[in-house]
Amino acid sequence: MGRAWVVAGVAHLALFLALGLATAWKIQPQTMQAEAELWSAVPKAAAPKLQDPPPRPPEPEPKPEPPPKLAPPRPAPEPKPDNSLRDAQIALEKKKEEDKKKQESAERQRKALDKKKKEAEDKAAQEKAAKEKAAKDKAAQEKAAQEKKELDKKKAAEKTKADEEKRQQEQARKEAEDKADDARAQALRQENLQRMQGMAGASGGPNATGTALKSSGPSASYAGRLVGRIKPNITYPGDMIGNPRAEVEVRVAADGTITSRRIVQSSGNKAWDDAVLRAIDKTEILPKDTDGRVPPFIVLGFRPLD
Repeated sequence: MGRAWVVAGVAHLALFLALGLATAWKIQPQTMQAEAELWSAVPKAAAPKLQDPPPRPPEPEPKPEPPPKLAPPRPAPEPKPDNSLRDAQIALEKKKEEDKKKQESAERQRKALDKKKKEAEDKAAQEKAAKEKAAKDKAAQEKAAQEKKELDKKKAAEKTKADEEKRQQEQARKEAEDKADDARAQALRQENLQRMQGMAGASGGPNATGTALKSSGPSASYAGRLVGRIKPNITYPGDMIGNPRAEVEVRVAADGTITSRRIVQSSGNKAWDDAVLRAIDKTEILPKDTDGRVPPFIVLGFRPLD
């Protein structure tokens, strides 16, 4: 701005100088007339009035002097190249470039700030999404754990209920067996009582030592018949070392139906014991003895090589 004011002042000064050299000034002389009256200090009589002299002829007006010849105006000096204008233009262009650079820098800074802001927002959104996902996963895991806990609890309750039902069934079966044993014992007592009451009608030999009216035990060949009936049903896939004996107590109904069986003396080989029990279960009904009856319980022995 300072250079611009200097350039403007120089231009105006050159303009005023050119106007002054190109303009001619004229000065015309002026004639002045004056009149004066004299007064005395002491009053005196006035003198006779003078007669005006005849008017003089008018003096010729002086010829105006020719105006002085002015020197021809000097040619205006060729304007020198104004470096101040060029400098001002250069400064203005530099200022524009600087403003442009500042604007570009500000734009870059604004874009960088916008980018950082967007990255921060994206990061915050990702963190929020991760937190929400973690919360959902945690809730799903807790729900799954709760469901598993409830399922385990339900299974445990069902198992407890099944065990209780099984225990009750086992107890009922045992009670039934006990009742059956009591009934058979009572029947035996009644039979013994009747036999004792009817000793006179006994059919035993002279050397018999029994107390019943007639022999009621199984015949000598009955146990062999039972073993021969059950043994074909034994299935034992392994090899047997030695010839171990498994003794089984078998309880039967009056019609020969097997009601229960249990190992009273193990053979030492659990596979052989289980094979014998499966064969008894497969037999289901035992044949009657020669007297048409079936003993209520009997102990049978089984050997693999017999």
